[in-house]
Amino acid sequence: MASDNAPALDIVDETFLAVPPSTVAAAFAAPRSWSRYWPDLVLEVYTDRGDAGLRWTVRGALVGTMEVWLEPVLDGTLLHYFLRATPASPARLRPRELRREFDRRARAAKAIALELKQLLEDGREPGVPPRAPAAR
Repeated sequence: MASDNAPALDIVDETFLAVPPSTVAAAFAAPRSWSRYWPDLVLEVYTDRGDAGLRWTVRGALVGTMEVWLEPVLDGTLLHYFLRATPASPARLRPRELRREFDRRARAAKAIALELKQLLEDGREPGVPPRAPAAR
């Protein structure tokens, strides 16, 4: 049975990106990117692990913690995403509404990862070296 202190939303996602962790870390480095990815959340870093990712406290629409862990795997990065939070006003959410919020947040997390995958990989397939810059 869940504890009263357990977060209402416990979302975990993983996506492989065929780029080094430092490339993915750069996408999350600027605080202005956070408001683009999570516009209804106020994030405050409590652990900056450089190329290994970030951990934030979360306020705004949700209250809790969020983490992006960047694990080097083969020739790329496994982007782990964790969100453990409760809606700021959970008393108003019925179980069905909470499930919808879970689904919305999980889909948004995957959309962010897939957007970064498309942008950062620039068509690169796993196992294929990155393209060399065009000669000028």
